[in-house]
Amino acid sequence: MSVLTPLLLRSLTGSARRLMVPRAQVHSKPAREQLGVLDITIGLTSCFVCCLLPAGWVLSHLESYKKRE
Repeated sequence: MSVLTPLLLRSLTGSARRLMVPRAQVHSKPAREQLGVLDITIGLTSCFVCCLLPAGWVLSHLESYKKRE
């Protein structure tokens, strides 16, 4: 590292320190009703079907995509 690196980094971060960043006022409350086993099962199954199933199908058919016909 050169001698100027700390000076350059300090000058870059100095302007960022002066920026006012609004803080979020987030307050959490307990859930109105507890999730049941069926609700959790339906949610996890839908995530699996929507995200992992298409990716698995593409990966399983990867050899057919590599062929140029």
